[in-house]
Amino acid sequence: MLERKMFEFQLGGRKLEVQVGGLAEQASGCCLIRYGDTSVLCTATMGKDNPGQGFFPLTCDYEERFYAAGKILGSRFVRREGRPSTEATLNSRLIDRAVRPLFPAGLSREIQVIATCLSWDAANDPSTLSLLGASLALAMSEIPWSGPVAVVRIGLAEDQFVLNPSYEQRENSDLDLVLAAIEQDGEILINMIEAGSEEIGEEMILNAYDFAKPYLKEIIDFQNKVLSEIAKPKAVIANPEISPELSQKVKNYLNEKLSQIFYQADKQQRNSDTEALQAQMLLDLSSDIGDAGQEQAKMLFEAELERIFKENILQNSKRPDGRALNQIRPLSCEIDILPRTHGSAIFTRGETKILSILTLGSPGDQLLMDNMEVSGKKRFLHHYNFPPYSTGEVKRLGSPGRREIGHGMLAEKALLPLIPGFEEFPYTIRIVSEAISSNGSTSMASVCAGTLSLMQAGVPIKAPVAGISIGLVTGKDLSEYKLLTDIQGPEDHYGEMDFKVAGTKNGITAIQMDVKNNGLNREILEKALEKAKEAREEILGVIAKTIESPSKKLSPFAPKVQIIQINPEKIGMVIGSGGKVINEIIDTCGVAIDIEEDGQVFVTGQADEAIEKAIDWIKELTHEFEVGEMFEGKVKRIFNFGCMVEISPKQEGLVHISELAPFRVESVEDVVKIGDVIPVKVIKIDEQGRIDLSAKAAGFSPEVKKQYNLHNPASKSRAPGRRPFGRR
Repeated sequence: MLERKMFEFQLGGRKLEVQVGGLAEQASGCCLIRYGDTSVLCTATMGKDNPGQGFFPLTCDYEERFYAAGKILGSRFVRREGRPSTEATLNSRLIDRAVRPLFPAGLSREIQVIATCLSWDAANDPSTLSLLGASLALAMSEIPWSGPVAVVRIGLAEDQFVLNPSYEQRENSDLDLVLAAIEQDGEILINMIEAGSEEIGEEMILNAYDFAKPYLKEIIDFQNKVLSEIAKPKAVIANPEISPELSQKVKNYLNEKLSQIFYQADKQQRNSDTEALQAQMLLDLSSDIGDAGQEQAKMLFEAELERIFKENILQNSKRPDGRALNQIRPLSCEIDILPRTHGSAIFTRGETKILSILTLGSPGDQLLMDNMEVSGKKRFLHHYNFPPYSTGEVKRLGSPGRREIGHGMLAEKALLPLIPGFEEFPYTIRIVSEAISSNGSTSMASVCAGTLSLMQAGVPIKAPVAGISIGLVTGKDLSEYKLLTDIQGPEDHYGEMDFKVAGTKNGITAIQMDVKNNGLNREILEKALEKAKEAREEILGVIAKTIESPSKKLSPFAPKVQIIQINPEKIGMVIGSGGKVINEIIDTCGVAIDIEEDGQVFVTGQADEAIEKAIDWIKELTHEFEVGEMFEGKVKRIFNFGCMVEISPKQEGLVHISELAPFRVESVEDVVKIGDVIPVKVIKIDEQGRIDLSAKAAGFSPEVKKQYNLHNPASKSRAPGRRPFGRR
């Protein structure tokens, strides 16, 4: 059991604390990390060896706990945390992408990293804190891992960078950039980037890197200080030795065969030929290598593919499909694909093809979010699907996985800065991008297809957005490298970087970078941004040839939305007791109605007549009356001193008996009865909103209901227009 120890240092003017020992002591590595009042428990655990499974079994999980924010889960029927939220899934991917490249090749033991947010102060971000804690937990454990990793979040406000901004600062920031890095030979290398921004230039990203660099160094030094006191000896991973004889046999067998099948443009044919060659090799060499050598021969086959790929890139600038290093695959765009949807488009780049479908909804269709960190409404949604047929495979269909959620949110982040404000375009917008054919960077193709569907649907976006992925191949060190524009299958698989950049002609809106090596320096980062900008501008040119600006008209199948403003104090009149009034309007008119706290009312429907009918109804309910206005009102109640007349739904005014007619009225019922419709004029509105009406001022001249009775001197009734007895 580790003795409990506390470590701390100042980061950006705030204290960062780490507790080691006294918690989760049966995990391979554990720490409790705190920044402000946000605290995360991070653990790393290593399972049993499982050789021969063909992949590295790493799992990184970020766990939200609502108690961390002093909340109880919102559903009346479910009070326990269950399926991870989108934010939790993205945080899990953030940790995974930074720590995965630092595990040794050949590691087959199951590794699980869990970050549990125990306390959240609504100011300090638990996601970057979780990655930092995961780094410490892995580094102090016996798990083979070549960290530590440092991580910072950078904001930009009024052209000033902010280190680890609060949530409030992030809302007003033009940049939200997360950088993870390691130190190698005294140099800080970036090994993960996640960014969203408001069309900022490439130079600003480089300046942010320069700003972050000293802080990344401080964080790495702090971790090394902690590790110098508590790190465990690393476990030794025994990789089976491959005999030189077997290696030579495989090389001799493959000779030129591998190059012939590897360098062809068609993905399906290349994959089929590669699999067939490997199977034939194992069959032909079976008598020489035996059963025990089968797995080693497969590893050697894969190693030869990687060697041929890298050598041809570095020495000959030769790509598998014959393109130049900076050449994009053939591009094409189509719009208005589906007749009944509100917007649709297909974007094609080589064998990658994305179909994006856009749907417009009422304000009430917004996503209601109630997560540990985020509560509120979301009106722009982008979802991404990756069906197995897109790669020619057969797999079980299920709910979206981490990859689908991550790719969907990356494209959403890229498009969001260009979406018009709610005041300009009061619709909920949902895009679904279907990867109908995949061979490299479907997420960036989704950005392009999403842009096309937005413009075809008539959403007035500020500018078109495009995205591209840049790859990297290095030699023995970072001094020898080549960048690849628009990477596809084998370049993604055998290359060392997937650098996705999306933006407009004015600047970057999103970045996501993963590496398979230790990271990249500033020079490679700068060159990669340059290549991405060149490719982005080329793609935007192709988009502009298809559709230059957003359509002026919405689809006839899209709903129509009209906005009116009412007095917020009269919202209750529109809703009614238990929603009775608003539901009656909705059912009668066939519309959807959404009311904001500030009195904005959104009426959504398919037919203009239905919308106008609902709006007129609401206006009647909430009419602000003024002295001098004239109405036709219905008599609702009668008193001995006057009558109440309804001048709009749920709004009545008093007509005093003296204001009923242009002559003296002895009894109200002499001139009106309940149900009569009479003209009235507003003559007074008091401070409580009570309305006094006049019928005679509105020209009402009724006949007396009770005629004057000459045979009954006691009767006070008189004929209309006659003076009372005794008057001259």
